[in-house]
Amino acid sequence: MADPKGFLTTTREEPKRRPVDLRLMDWREVYEDFATTRLEKQAGRCMDCGIPFCHQGCPLGNLIPEWNTLVWREDWQDAIERLHATNNFPEFTGTLCPAPCETACVLGINDDAVTIKRVEISIVDRAFAEGWVQPQVPLARTGKKVAVVGSGPSGLAAAQQLTRAGHSVVVYERADKIGGLLRYGIPEFKMEKFRLDRRIEQMRAEGTEFRTSAHVGVDLSTTDLRENHDAVVLAGGATAWRDLPIDGRELDGIHQAMEFLPPANRVASGELEASPYSAAGLDVVVIGGGDTGADCVGTSHRQGAKSVTQLEIMPQPPETRSAAHPWPTYPMLYRVTSAHEEGGERLYSVNTQEFLGDEQGRVRALSLVEVRNEDGRFVPVPGTERELPAQLVLLAMGFVGPEREGLLTELGVDLDQRGNVARDREFRTSLDNVFVAGDMGRGQSLIVWAIAEGRSCAAGVDAYLTGRSVLPAPIAPTDRPIS
Repeated sequence: MADPKGFLTTTREEPKRRPVDLRLMDWREVYEDFATTRLEKQAGRCMDCGIPFCHQGCPLGNLIPEWNTLVWREDWQDAIERLHATNNFPEFTGTLCPAPCETACVLGINDDAVTIKRVEISIVDRAFAEGWVQPQVPLARTGKKVAVVGSGPSGLAAAQQLTRAGHSVVVYERADKIGGLLRYGIPEFKMEKFRLDRRIEQMRAEGTEFRTSAHVGVDLSTTDLRENHDAVVLAGGATAWRDLPIDGRELDGIHQAMEFLPPANRVASGELEASPYSAAGLDVVVIGGGDTGADCVGTSHRQGAKSVTQLEIMPQPPETRSAAHPWPTYPMLYRVTSAHEEGGERLYSVNTQEFLGDEQGRVRALSLVEVRNEDGRFVPVPGTERELPAQLVLLAMGFVGPEREGLLTELGVDLDQRGNVARDREFRTSLDNVFVAGDMGRGQSLIVWAIAEGRSCAAGVDAYLTGRSVLPAPIAPTDRPIS
């Protein structure tokens, strides 16, 4: 183990967030630097448990006790080797994953869990700074061609694994830059895009080819794609957003979160001078209490919103584990993100009944009512109706599955009962040489699941093309949706 007494002598400590008034002036990540010596002491809190339940919490099977011990011993180069053994992109999970590994930490039963996520991002940042992250060019080529449709975390993970296995891989992305939601959905203050760019450069050096502004199923034929490649991986995500079809939905000023966030990201990166959906000087209401809603809150603050209110139909979660979420499961807790820390109000157990407009056809307010849960139904509480001012409403209520028009319709792949692309244990769809990974087959999920699915899908594709079994598949067969 690391420090035999570390969990007894060292308390959990994380880097401080930059002062709110300062970080609202830019789009940089919110955390201050954290001294290496302090980080090593945090890694020393790991108990190297006989049964490390942090492994159970991580779909990638990250070797957490091993690299915690290596960091505590100041053996950072070996630490990145062990981290990369299971995770292609620890800089993505280290910044964006909600860390189910930490909620499964054995120390967390009666104490604060180990700061696993902070150790992870520190390892990979140190590795890039020291020049330890180098391209892994395959020693031999198989002569097989693979197309990966979508460049989010699952598509990139599948592409990197297949390239390193010796296949010729082309990633097709409909946007004008690689990265999917990592590029234009995740705000800079959660993950600066230099982390994405440096990894893409590594993949290019390894031999992966990227083609942007290539919308498969719209301006690129799926028939040609299948004929020109030995295998195709669908990794387009679950991008069909959930709407709120109530009275007044047609009013101006009501937008989906994924209409609002991408242009804000383009402004932050210097690609766009101003966003067409600016929150400056407006009362902003975000409907939806999840991570995407929090991204809208933080972005609205940086754009200079007059006020920001986030609505959630569910009751406010407890601040500690409830009996419904025992250790080591991931608990539903009341969490204060950096965006919430920056201001605004959060309302729980409320439902929007109607959007109210002005004479110009623009939204001016929401008609709200409090609700209570009765046998799984949200019932309005009489006498609690009220209006909430809003000149910009952002819908962040999640996604219902993959977009069907274009790619999936043209391919004709089977869908499962939830509307996702059906697949077998090897991630193969109803079409012989077409595979699917990530949210497109799993449904909306965590980034750590996306990377794990990309790696496992790559193993299935490689076995299909070569008959061998050399790539790791972190997701066990029982975890894989079966058509």
